[in-house]
Amino acid sequence: MRRTPQRLGVAAVVLLAPALALSGAPRVPSEADVQLKDGPGRELTSSRCTICHSLEYIPANAPAMDRGAWQKTVQKMRERFGAPVSDEEAQAILNYLDAAYSGKS
Repeated sequence: MRRTPQRLGVAAVVLLAPALALSGAPRVPSEADVQLKDGPGRELTSSRCTICHSLEYIPANAPAMDRGAWQKTVQKMRERFGAPVSDEEAQAILNYLDAAYSGKS
């Protein structure tokens, strides 16, 4: 088997991961680490949003978001990226994001 830079990179990650974990190096949060705040619409939001991206997106962007910004984001996900979300689901997701993750006043 010919060693390409890509294969060497994958091998290095696989071989070095245990050493990095023991070294105290910063760890990238996994999807299992991200827990959305409790509230009506949490499960729907989690199931629809993780079709395309990590849940980390939600709390990471929350400080800059208000209801209007979340509404534009949900609309963009549906229209531009084709998120499989009905009108009723979009409203429930928006209500959840606004109640749990609107950081701007």
